[in-house]
Amino acid sequence: MSARSSAARGGPGVVLFRPFGIPVHVTASWLIVAVLITLVYGQLVEGRLFLGAGSYVLAFVFSVLLYVSVLVHELAHSVVARAYGLPVRRIVLYVLGGVSEIEREAPTPGREFWIAFAGPALSLLLAVGFFGLSLLTDPFSVTGELLFQLWLANMLVGAFNLLPGLPLDGGRLLRAGVWKLTGRPFTGSVAAAWGGRILALFVVALPLLAAWSAGGSPSPWALVWGLVLGGFMWMGAGESLRAARVRARVPGLRARALARPAVLVQTETPLAEAERRAEQESAEAIVAVDSAGVPVSIVHPSAAEAITAARRAWVPVSSLARAVTEDSVVRADLEGEELLTALTSHPRSEYLVAGPEGTVLGVLRARDVNDAMGGRA
Repeated sequence: MSARSSAARGGPGVVLFRPFGIPVHVTASWLIVAVLITLVYGQLVEGRLFLGAGSYVLAFVFSVLLYVSVLVHELAHSVVARAYGLPVRRIVLYVLGGVSEIEREAPTPGREFWIAFAGPALSLLLAVGFFGLSLLTDPFSVTGELLFQLWLANMLVGAFNLLPGLPLDGGRLLRAGVWKLTGRPFTGSVAAAWGGRILALFVVALPLLAAWSAGGSPSPWALVWGLVLGGFMWMGAGESLRAARVRARVPGLRARALARPAVLVQTETPLAEAERRAEQESAEAIVAVDSAGVPVSIVHPSAAEAITAARRAWVPVSSLARAVTEDSVVRADLEGEELLTALTSHPRSEYLVAGPEGTVLGVLRARDVNDAMGGRA
């Protein structure tokens, strides 16, 4: 299972290595799949090679090769994304496959297409190569079995990910195509997300359809796996649709429009006096400045609210403020993706919005950006 994300979460699992400088995380959930594959596939290997306990060793090797195939697949996405100048946070291998966390969306449908296509293309190319080598070996030998596993693993990863629905790569290809035709990335995302939901329903129903066509009853194992995989695809499609709705609002973000008007006061000004001036000037934020009028800190609302009425007359605003640093100042002309990149690069609860000459135009709060994007940053 391959997908892409711009999430900025803490690193899951264990970092095994860093190919091309990209951290590869492996979660403990991988062991679940490894055990299941070893038990189920080991019986098939034993039926062909009669290796005893060695059959289960080969089956475990297949589970490892399957995830190596997923890793190679994800590396193809990541390397192409980097070639287009898109930063890659990490690759995560987990119970249902892998995900390349690319921090920004592709700016054009063409680049979206090639980033998405790189993974399945490499997987299928490797499958063809290993299949050709397998024809040159004895299929009932250990070498023949390993080559069979390699081409099968890469074929499964490549072919499955070409299915036309998010969160699969085929969904990204569908999104790129609709985006190219309509000129609207959001329309492409909606089409690809609904494609993923239809695929999810089909995956859930597949064991039932297969059993019905054979005139028997579905395997409990097939039913459980179909529900798990279909449920994951349905949730992934829904998450992709929600993320698309958020991204659709990004072009409308403007630092100047989102900034709350601020009043400037000296650092030693009592909170009560600062609030009086703010009310008088219809300001919604308080910025402390030094004797030269240079902004040095922004009063944090929660800290100010915690001060009792009796103490507000003598508590200086400097004791309730967070320092203004280079990273907490944003230009008033920042808009859309450029503004979002500036904010997510240096997360803060509030930012000072400055004009061309460094003039303070207001205070931008992260929660206002979240609200403008529908509750998500």
